[in-house]
Amino acid sequence: MFIPTMAVLFTKKIISKEPIVKDLMVSFKLNHWFWVAWLTMPVIMFASIAVSTAMPNTVYNPEMTGFIKRLSTILTLEQTQQMTHMMKNMPISPIWITLVQGLFAGITINAVAAFGEELGWRGFLLHQFKEMKFIKASVIIGLIWGIWHAPLILMGHNYPQHPQIGVFMMIVLCLLLTPFMMYITIKAKSVIAAAIMHGTMNAVASISIMAIDGGNDLTTGIVGVAGFITLSIFLLALYIFDTHISKEKVLSNTMDKFI
Repeated sequence: MFIPTMAVLFTKKIISKEPIVKDLMVSFKLNHWFWVAWLTMPVIMFASIAVSTAMPNTVYNPEMTGFIKRLSTILTLEQTQQMTHMMKNMPISPIWITLVQGLFAGITINAVAAFGEELGWRGFLLHQFKEMKFIKASVIIGLIWGIWHAPLILMGHNYPQHPQIGVFMMIVLCLLLTPFMMYITIKAKSVIAAAIMHGTMNAVASISIMAIDGGNDLTTGIVGVAGFITLSIFLLALYIFDTHISKEKVLSNTMDKFI
């Protein structure tokens, strides 16, 4: 995840000899948009559970037997049995434990790891494309971000059942996620906020499939069709907010007006 940051540092400091902190909005000055960055993704994950249950041959299953079935494809029989026993004996649902742990990780270790990517995508590329309209820049950055994942996806990451189709799915996912990451960066005036959003998303992503039985990696969860529908709904909400509520009309303007 730190490859984009390494590329940015080399490009900005060695080749161009340009400032990084100011140009790429590396700011720890907190504002309420940091809270939005931290809490939005958990809400989206829980919403995607409801959408997943509308997928064919998919049901809500709080006992998480479907989640364990998925894990059994990558774990040994003994590991699967141990996990089943552990989940049954937890005092509260593992979903809530994942949420609490994910929120903590999202502003600590996961944010650090996500910053490795975000300095490239929502830092360097956002700065490079700042004279473009928001939507056009979002599409270009989303494509770059999605294609960048291709080698990992082909190795079975995120879509172990469908690695080839998974490359296309990941590109679509990144196209849908990029407007959120860009918007939060511009509003918070900090790429750190995008790193928090990205890091929290990675930490709580499993919530979207933990209570789902049925379906597969293409249909359910945040990386599947259910996630795409959920993100599209939230994008519509973002559009309504930006055009009818926010004083700054980010989506319809070039980004150099705000960064």
